[in-house]
Amino acid sequence: MPQTIALVDDDRNILTSVAMALEAEGFSVRSYTDGAEALRGLSSQPVDLAILDIKMPRMDGMELLGRLRKQSQMPVIFLTSKDDEVDEVLGLRMGADDYITKPFSQRLLIERIRALLRRKELSQGPAAGAAATEAPIMRGPLVLDPARHVCTWKDKEVSLTVTEFLLLKSLAQRPGMVKSRDNLMDAAYGEHIYVDDRTIDSHVKRLRKKFKAIDNEFNHIETLYGLGYRYRDK
Repeated sequence: MPQTIALVDDDRNILTSVAMALEAEGFSVRSYTDGAEALRGLSSQPVDLAILDIKMPRMDGMELLGRLRKQSQMPVIFLTSKDDEVDEVLGLRMGADDYITKPFSQRLLIERIRALLRRKELSQGPAAGAAATEAPIMRGPLVLDPARHVCTWKDKEVSLTVTEFLLLKSLAQRPGMVKSRDNLMDAAYGEHIYVDDRTIDSHVKRLRKKFKAIDNEFNHIETLYGLGYRYRDK
């Protein structure tokens, strides 16, 4: 079965051209022209990944993402205008996995989609192959189970996106070791996909927020200014 991608954008030219490019790559595509229509469609028929424009009538991409995250952790890529840096950062903090700036290369968008789908597959248990052989990572009250894509803190489940899970896994595998932003980019996006430092920082801020919602004393992800991040388990 082909993987299904949802495109949500009020620009019909973008919908048409991107849909054609994705279908040529073997994906099945469902297109929506506004957030409200997309929410109804994605609630009744989930997809493997969604691409959301931030600025749309009736329901913008931010609101749509917030509602989708209440029912799904599917990968989400935001489409954003060149000048909307605040929107990019806010979108990542809300739970988007990546963003791409308009105008964009369709080839780059397809590479980002494939990278996110690969990471999703590696996190979904026995059918995902190699991930199923990975033993859970236990660091004090933190337990990460790559085979089931489950994270718990003090026996309470923490709902993480694929990107967040892979970033935390990279840090927790070697507690005390400093991981540069480049190291974390490679862990979460692969060596051939570039994202800027702000994207990694936003993911880390979201991670901290999710853990603090469970345990306000959580301080195990440390920032080392000018160097990167590290996980401490004491």
